Amino acid sequence: MILRRDFITLLGGAAAWPLAARAQQPRMLRVGFVGIQPRGASIYVAFLKRMAELGYQEGRNFTFEYIQAPSIEGYEASYRELLSRKVDILMAAGNEPSLRSARAVAGTSPIAFLAIDFDPLAAGDVASLARPGGNITGIFVQQIELAAKRIELLREAMPAARRVGLAWDAASREQADSAAAAARMLGLEPRLIEVTGPSPDYPAAFRQMRDAPGEPVVIPASPIFLRDRTAVAQALSGQRLPSISAFRENAEAGVLMSYGIDLVGLFGDIANYVDRIARGARPAEMPIEQSSRFYMTVNIKTATLLGLTLPVALTARANEVFAKASG
Repeated sequence: MILRRDFITLLGGAAAWPLAARAQQPRMLRVGFVGIQPRGASIYVAFLKRMAELGYQEGRNFTFEYIQAPSIEGYEASYRELLSRKVDILMAAGNEPSLRSARAVAGTSPIAFLAIDFDPLAAGDVASLARPGGNITGIFVQQIELAAKRIELLREAMPAARRVGLAWDAASREQADSAAAAARMLGLEPRLIEVTGPSPDYPAAFRQMRDAPGEPVVIPASPIFLRDRTAVAQALSGQRLPSISAFRENAEAGVLMSYGIDLVGLFGDIANYVDRIARGARPAEMPIEQSSRFYMTVNIKTATLLGLTLPVALTARANEVFAKASG
């Protein structure tokens, strides 16, 4: 069950793109994107659905050039491949390496981004949120702050916990560091759990918590953890470890809780930026949106399997409650 979403209203007028080729919507708009999820993932379905609502029909006046990379290390080569296909607009979504890789090869090609685990202003990617300058614009979420919020929710759910495992990979170390600082402030001993490789061994990674049975684990916002959500949930369940994740999809797959962004909704929102750029807007003058689409879920079946009774006040605040786990 997905609740009704309120789409972001994009602000600011559109000025003409300086090149004649950008003066009007192309007859066949070609949008290029590199990601780790399968092409049929719900986030891409949401993007294509919104594009269709805006008048773009795949195969008729719009092509979604998608390359699925095995890991973030393959992003730059994949974006280079997209440029060779003569795409009109690049999309970069997720972690900082995604935007960095797109920028490395884009030249003057426009980029619409969705930054969900870094601040593009703090990273120096844009001049300001109101007028980003250059050829990039988009949406970002303060994911680092959300990492600390997940620790607070875990403490509320499990007040007797003494330790917390913090999973991280190449795309999410900053989240782990933020969560570790929050854990110490709340009297929890943080334990960093590094997950490596394009096909991680999750049971082996989580065995780092074998001397802390029943203690919670935090799963960060990362494309690998989202792609492998079923394997992650199974590994946690096999070792009877409760967990909070960044994405609702992880909780739907069997993780105890989630708190983070409405990722599916945001992929619909980024289509609005793509449309405006295609119609002539200058990315340099398109304000960057800071999304406040925060979403909390609880998986009651997982809580029951783990023998946990969650506080009623906590469950009542959830946007969505799963009665069963699903892949």
